[in-house]
Amino acid sequence: MLKLGDPILAFIDLFVDSPYVDDVVNSLKEYKNVTEIYEVTGEFDIVILVNASDIEELRDLLKNKIMKIKGIKSTVSSIVLKSHRTLVSPKTQ
Repeated sequence: MLKLGDPILAFIDLFVDSPYVDDVVNSLKEYKNVTEIYEVTGEFDIVILVNASDIEELRDLLKNKIMKIKGIKSTVSSIVLKSHRTLVSPKTQ
């Protein structure tokens, strides 16, 4: 269970203008906090997994980096409260 002071792990769903999907993926690869990137079918275009040391770092990543990438229209974030199974342990870098 997430406790005060724990690193934050979040899934961020991205709505992207279709012509920019590859450019967005390449831009996301530049951020060390973005640990996984998936191009997906369905409601969203890209789903990423990010980690942050605290909520302020997550806010900064979203507001000042991810949302400024050309082609990203909007995001939906889900903070992980508890992991029941993971193959790779998330780390804050």
